[in-house]
Amino acid sequence: MNKLKSNIIRLSRSKKQLCLLFFDSLLLILILLASFSIRLGYWYFPELELSWIIFGAPIISIPIFVYFGLYHAVIRYISFKGLWDVVKAVSVYSLLWGSLAFINVAWPLPRSVILINWIMSLLVIGGLRVAARRWLISGDSHEKKRVLIYGAGDAGVQLVSALENSSEYSLCGLIDDDRSLQGHQIRGLTVYSEVEIDSLVRKFKLDEVLIAMPSASRKRQLDIVHKLEHYPVLVRKLPGLSELAEGKINISDLREVSIIDLLGRDIVKPNENLLSEKINNKVVAVTGAGGSIGSELCRQILFLKPKALILYERSEFALYNIEKELSGIGMNSVVIYSILGSVKNTNRLKSVFKRFGVNTIYHTAAYKHVPMVEFNNEEGVDNNIFGTLNCAQAAIDIGVETFVLISTDKAVRPTNTMGATKRTAELVLQALSEEQNSTKFTMVRFGNVLGSSGSVIPLFKQQIKGGGPITVTDKDIIRYFMTIPEAVELVIQAGAMGKGGDVFVLDMGEPVRIKDLAEKMIHLSGLKVKDEFHPNGDIEIKYTGLRAGEKLYEELLIGDNVSVTENPLIMCAQEDMITWEELLPILDKLRLAIESSNLDELRSLLIQLVPDFKPKHQISDLLYEKNL
Repeated sequence: MNKLKSNIIRLSRSKKQLCLLFFDSLLLILILLASFSIRLGYWYFPELELSWIIFGAPIISIPIFVYFGLYHAVIRYISFKGLWDVVKAVSVYSLLWGSLAFINVAWPLPRSVILINWIMSLLVIGGLRVAARRWLISGDSHEKKRVLIYGAGDAGVQLVSALENSSEYSLCGLIDDDRSLQGHQIRGLTVYSEVEIDSLVRKFKLDEVLIAMPSASRKRQLDIVHKLEHYPVLVRKLPGLSELAEGKINISDLREVSIIDLLGRDIVKPNENLLSEKINNKVVAVTGAGGSIGSELCRQILFLKPKALILYERSEFALYNIEKELSGIGMNSVVIYSILGSVKNTNRLKSVFKRFGVNTIYHTAAYKHVPMVEFNNEEGVDNNIFGTLNCAQAAIDIGVETFVLISTDKAVRPTNTMGATKRTAELVLQALSEEQNSTKFTMVRFGNVLGSSGSVIPLFKQQIKGGGPITVTDKDIIRYFMTIPEAVELVIQAGAMGKGGDVFVLDMGEPVRIKDLAEKMIHLSGLKVKDEFHPNGDIEIKYTGLRAGEKLYEELLIGDNVSVTENPLIMCAQEDMITWEELLPILDKLRLAIESSNLDELRSLLIQLVPDFKPKHQISDLLYEKNL
């Protein structure tokens, strides 16, 4: 049967039209014979002289059907308008046939035959198309995805219309909190109450739930997602009204509910003046321009219309990618310069800043992967501390107005080398800020960002796609999360607030338990967690133990001395610092420790700089683990 269906679908358009024309002609003749038979009470077959009035019916009907477009409509996608065209075409045909027959037939033609012919033609010609449509779009019920639509409003009804034409989905009903709709049917589908979700998932063995409530508030949509995240169903949703302002809703508009949808963070409208103050009509440089944060900074900076944008990046491939992307945006008024270079090359930095007359620098270039830096102490210190120092000194020498460092929550009471180097980088800028007033140094500290390189989100997605297991270091490990675009938007505003030596901390919301995050991602993928209580589940979560330098939770503040700013998501922290006179000798010793590969001395100096640094591993242990 499926083979026959596929063969019919593959027929040329003209062949399909001829087939439909043939069946219409045959059916109209049979309908007329049936009409006479019903009226007369016996099986009627016309005599030779009257046969033309029945067998000639297609000559009258087909031109009318062609005129009303009955053979131009695609049967698989025939709509209410298409069926209305059938009604009009059949009505005109029946009236014309009846008139001709009434005038030309020698014996009195029963007028009820005209009425019976009209009714039966409507039912059969229209029914043929509806039946053909249902047969062509139908598939094996075992192969079709069983879906429930959450929302019986205009968007939900439009989505039903879109899915009716799909052979992939089997619609099971709608859910809506409007009591006046519950228990009624829309397009043949029952509207259920949201309290029935649990029974509906089991009754229909649902594969997906589609949220069609684009006008609902973010909180309302978040509540719905939270209700659904416990069930092994794939949850997808329509985007917001602003994204659906034009055109009809299509299946392609649906997107999977992501972890971003589960954060439930309040959206604070950015201060446009702060966004543009250090960027608009200025020459802006971004170090580490090809990284996760750096590349998003470049995107947002570009739309704030700087005079020129300097992309400073050591990776040729990463630089090529971000340059290609930015060039494709079409902001021709902004000149983009792609510069290959390392932040460890002071002369290169000075040359670039001076040549282009840089006004603002966003310094994102750093090694951020905790275990990687933990096993590469020298390179981590050299790049993160001295790379920052090189950029800062070059900025001072050239007279750069604003310098913004992208820091991390791992700089607070660090347990790893990466965090200690980032805290030291903050100390360097704080000390330099006290020494001069030509360049304003600002530090912005925040936690994990979703989708960055090394983030658990892409890793979990990959592991789920591969059938598991998902690897989590510890059951109790928690992290703060924020989207990259939101973090960058706040970084730009914080950078404009800085007066010199400021440490700004972004409000990351509530911390998220990574174990819970993994479970939610499994459920939202339509799968079940496999554990000792659910041995028949789909994806197992394995605990691998904390990695080198990793701790169970991160903090954003070293002390409690914090003040609010004009943006409720940006706080200003007042923290202890080291003077440049105290800092410089220790930095000199750090350089010597790097040059001599004295890892024990390097570790000791980092602890001296950051007394809160409590490393979880001794250097000798790390070397032993790596057989070095």
